[in-house]
Amino acid sequence: METSQEEIDRISVVDAASRLFYEHGVRAVGMDAVRSSAGVPLKRVYRAFRSKEDLVEATLRTRDAALRDAVEDHLARQASEDPKEAVVGLFDWMHAWFAEPDFRGCAFINAYGELGHDVEAVSAAVRDHKLAFRQSLARLVDGLGLPAGAADALTEQLYILANGAMAVAPITGSARTALDAKAAARALVEHATSWTDGADDDARAGRRRSSGGESGFSEALGQAGTPCAKP
Repeated sequence: METSQEEIDRISVVDAASRLFYEHGVRAVGMDAVRSSAGVPLKRVYRAFRSKEDLVEATLRTRDAALRDAVEDHLARQASEDPKEAVVGLFDWMHAWFAEPDFRGCAFINAYGELGHDVEAVSAAVRDHKLAFRQSLARLVDGLGLPAGAADALTEQLYILANGAMAVAPITGSARTALDAKAAARALVEHATSWTDGADDDARAGRRRSSGGESGFSEALGQAGTPCAKP
């Protein structure tokens, strides 16, 4: 089926706007700049998008679809790996992204910072994307076999860590931010799984200490080097 001129215009405008908004920021780019970059007359630009806000939403929805595909491809490649390595391996994907020469941070975080409090359609697009990203993390964490509550807590911690890295990396200008985040993610994963791996041993040790003394939880914290009652 032949693509209509209207659809060709729409694709050209979204592609140009997405590139300009990401490089310069949404508020800094006017519709005339989008028209010039897309090579589409302004009248046809507004035929495809009633307002700049509609165009911003369209760029985010298009970018969201592409990123979901990229994450899914990464997850498929990680499927045969050790579950722990599959979880922290997502930060390797982020490292490659951060190292791209045109990296300017997360387009969704950037757009929310500029328009999120004023344009509900933009807020919704950002939330939908971040929810999908969290769901991808949750699928990776599911492979660790943690109890539901522990799995959800670890997913949330990793979600915050990953988004924090996305916010920090463009400020530092260093892709290494992703590797530092990976090291922190590994520590979170090891901590979460250590309680599961040692649950039976802890239960037996707890029964032996039933007459009194230090609890298994406190003992584990001490062994981990938690600063308790230090002067």
